[in-house]
Amino acid sequence: MTLMTILNILLDAVQDPSFMAKFGAGIGAGLGVLGAGLGIGKIGAAAMEAIARQPESVGDIRSNMIIAAALVEGVAFFAVVCCLLVIVG
Repeated sequence: MTLMTILNILLDAVQDPSFMAKFGAGIGAGLGVLGAGLGIGKIGAAAMEAIARQPESVGDIRSNMIIAAALVEGVAFFAVVCCLLVIVG
């Protein structure tokens, strides 16, 4: 395969708008999941610090942590589903 053939294949791929949409959807899904993972990690770390400071309020802190993590996870699922719809559609 010559260099000119490879460049022509890449040029055809870039000119196809669905290629860029699929590439952007993949980047978007990755960033959405990465952000959700970081957010849930920060929620967990803050909850552990709060429990260490006030051990008697474990139940309230745990329930609030689970609710916040569920909301963050819902946003991550929404981002992934939107990106998958772009890829499939």
